[in-house]
Formats: sequence, C-alpha cells, structure tokens
Amino acid sequence: MPISPPSHQNPQRARPGSLARMSDVRVRFCPSPTGNPHVGMVRTALFNWAYAKHTGGTFVFRIEDTDTARDSETSYRQLLDALRWLGMTWDEGPEVGGPHEPYRQSQRMDFYRDVAQRLLDAGYAYRCYCTPEELEEQREAQKAAGRTPGYNGRCRTLSAHDEAALRAEGRQPAIRFRMPGTDFTWDDLVRGPLTFAAEHVPDYVIVRASGEPLYTLTNPCDDADMEITHVLRGEDLLSSTPRQIALYQALAAIGVGNGTTPRFGHLPYVMGEGNKKLSKRDPESSLQMYRDEGFVPEGLLNYLALLGWSIGDDRDFFSMDELAQAFDVADVNANPARFDLKKCTAINAAWIRQLAIDDLASRLEQYLIADGSLPEKPTHEQRALLASAVPLVQERMETLRQGVHMLSFLFAHDEGVLSEASVGTPAFRRDGADEAAVLTPEARPVLEAARNVVASLEDWSHAAIEAALRAAIVDGLGMKPKVAFGPIRVAVSGRRVSPPLFESIELLGRERTLARLDSALA
Repeated sequence: MPISPPSHQNPQRARPGSLARMSDVRVRFCPSPTGNPHVGMVRTALFNWAYAKHTGGTFVFRIEDTDTARDSETSYRQLLDALRWLGMTWDEGPEVGGPHEPYRQSQRMDFYRDVAQRLLDAGYAYRCYCTPEELEEQREAQKAAGRTPGYNGRCRTLSAHDEAALRAEGRQPAIRFRMPGTDFTWDDLVRGPLTFAAEHVPDYVIVRASGEPLYTLTNPCDDADMEITHVLRGEDLLSSTPRQIALYQALAAIGVGNGTTPRFGHLPYVMGEGNKKLSKRDPESSLQMYRDEGFVPEGLLNYLALLGWSIGDDRDFFSMDELAQAFDVADVNANPARFDLKKCTAINAAWIRQLAIDDLASRLEQYLIADGSLPEKPTHEQRALLASAVPLVQERMETLRQGVHMLSFLFAHDEGVLSEASVGTPAFRRDGADEAAVLTPEARPVLEAARNVVASLEDWSHAAIEAALRAAIVDGLGMKPKVAFGPIRVAVSGRRVSPPLFESIELLGRERTLARLDSALA
C-alpha cells in the first residue's frame, strides 16, 4: 500500500466559522482503570487531545475509579504509562495537578456525597426504596404492556411517614434523580440535532443503596466542577446524554460549577472483523499488543486518527502536529469506522522509514534489550554495530519487532546462532520456513567454499565479499544465486530471511563469520 510522506504545508482547510478557536475550550478524557488500555479508548483520547490542541484549549485527564470491585492500581498505572508512551501529555490530571484537584474520583467521594445531599434537599432527587425484585417486576409488566421499560416513579412522592415505614422493613434507599418530564434536544457536534422523548428517559439511580455514587452522578459532577465545555465520547454513551443534560441543569441550580452545559459529540463505533463492534477481547484491540509488536506511537496514532476522520486530499500519512492543526470535530464522520490491521501496519511501516537512523536505532535497542539480544547497558561497540545495521533493515521493517527478528543475529553467540535466533511473532513474521531444512548434506560444498573465501579475502568490504562468493560458488560450483547463498545466509544469521547477506557478513567481521560457518559445518 503506497503511503505518501507527511506534507509540510499547513493542511488546515479554510472554512470560516467552522473552528472554535477559543482559549476556554476544556475537554476531558476519563477512562476507568479496569483492564489494559484498548485502541477504541486511545482513539477517544486522541480526538479530545487533538481538539484541545487545535483550539488552544485544555486537555484534562481524569480517572473514574469508583468501581472498587473492578478498578485496580495496576490498570491506573498502565493508563498513565500508555498516554505518556503515545505522547499525549495532559494539561491537568494525575501527577500533573491543576486547579480542580484531585483528578481521581476515588479521592472525591466527599464531594459526591455533598452534591447528592444538595440535590435531595433541593428536590432534584429522591430516595427510592424499591428492591431489585420489585424493579424487575416493573420492567416485565411494562414489556408485557408494550411500553418502554423504565422506572415508574413509585417512590417519587413518598411522605416522611411512608419512608419511615419502608425503613422499618429494613430497606436501604438508593438515590434517584428526578427527570423533569420534558423532551430533550441538543445539537450533537458529530450527529447534528438529536431529540429524546421524555418517555424514553425515566428517573435514574445516582447513588446505590450502599452509598456508592454511580457514574451517572460522578461524571456530570466532575464535568461541571472542572468546567468542561466539550464532551467527545463514544456512541455507546449517546443514550445517557439526556439524563446528563438534566443533571447539568440541576447542578447549575444548586451552585455546582459555572452553570455551563457542555456540548456533546458522539464518536462513531470502531468495527472489527465481521462488522461487529471492536471488543476489548479482540486481539487487535489491545494497545499492549501494538507496543509489544513494536508499533511506533506516531504510526499507531496516525492510523487511529483515520477512524472516523480525514485530513483531506486523500492523505493517510500525517504528523500529530498536522493533526492538531487540522482537526475539527465537525469533520468527524458519524458512520462506523472499520479497523484494518493491514492498513495500520502499512502506516506504521511508513513511519519507521521516516525515522532518523539514530532515533530508530535507539528504539530498536530497547526491544533488543527486552528480547535478551542486548544487555541492559549495551557497550559502545554494540551500539555502533546496531547503528551500522539499521540502514540495512529500515526499508524492510513494518514493526520494530521485525527489526529485532532481523538484527538479533548480530549480537548472538557465534556458535549458537542457529538455535538462539528469535522466532518472532507468527502474525507479523514473514519467514515461516524451517531454517534447518536448508543445512542439508548438499549444502556442505557451498559452506566449505564460503569458508575458504572468508578466510583468504583481503578486502573486507561487502562488494569484495559478494564478488568473491559469486566467483567461488555461483561460477565455481555452477549454482544459481538463490540456491547458492541460502545455506550461507542461514549459517551466518540463523534465518532464511535476513538483512542483505554481504553487508551482514561485512558487519559481522571475518572471525565471527568464520565461527558461524564452522558451527554450521559441524
């Protein structure tokens, strides 16, 4: 797939009035730490980050960790590490601070309790004593009558006497928000005008009977308190928007926040195989998989930006600075976006080809260390060897892991290169053949001839090595190059597919090449 290099021209389209361009734009990314980060989550973060950068606004990173049964400190650390690896720094949030600290909901529980009580006192919420069994009976009755299931308002008008009687039964109340009973219409930044009828938005629980505040309360409370102006989030949360709009209005009435209701934009679904919504359980959904495989942040973010948005002019390749210049949420397509792993990999390969040699060598070094091919602190000689080898593989790599697969032979023990070479990851590995099948008895004359050339050659340059090996094996033994050099490649690199053979031999040096040929002959 041909990928064009990034343009250095300003890609911003001239559409007067289409861009916010105001310094008070405040967006938020607010994941729950309940597992490994996934690419759908990253796409949401990216669009919020890009909109903040584009408008000169503020990118707020908030952690919604009130679900004690599912949240974990490990997942919280993974979220911070993921955003830092991707280069999406935040203006306010954990470990950065800001005027609305703290930015972890688990540390804001007193605030939510206070707001819930103020909503009760002002009549915007009420205590609900219905049991789960009674609520289920309500739903079944509504379904049987052909009505939309939802709370029927049974506890809306309980007197103090009624409440005392229910408490005497041992019932512990939840707190329910009192919807105003009106239709809700808003101009969605992605989907345009939307209306929800009142009958489809019943009263809803904001605090469990246990006293635990729910997302339905904590999310709008934090948005109001942190003065969020734009909410860009997934389409799956669309149905909760009318409830949140009503709660924002109530929060303004009781003095929480500055009275502003955010503008909403609901981002399209990301679809996986079979046109099904990409699930956290799908292998291609895991951000960690892309990190492990050696996708570079620039490539992965470049591709994720294309899931529902385009920079225009049939361009697929652009930098994050170009994204920030051009991104307008009004240009996000409401239709589902399909995740294409092949295209993602092609864009990643284009970014790898774009990297400076020293930058690419530094990134590869980390993977070679993790792979065990390099020590934790490589020597000057090892780093110099890696820098010399990078140009041999840069055009051949789609991921950094492939670079490890191609270059690890340079750092392996000479006597064990055939057994110690990394096998790579099957989904990305190009070389699926059995290397040992090349080193048959018929290969001995080739290896012996190659050893004689290596031992006697005076000019140790790849051009001289190639000329001498061709003369001794292709001409001397009458073999075709593809057949002639296969055993030498496997003996030297442990692979049937490697960087250019003669350049590899030059980098290895005479003594190491001889040792590997001797090992193969043995």
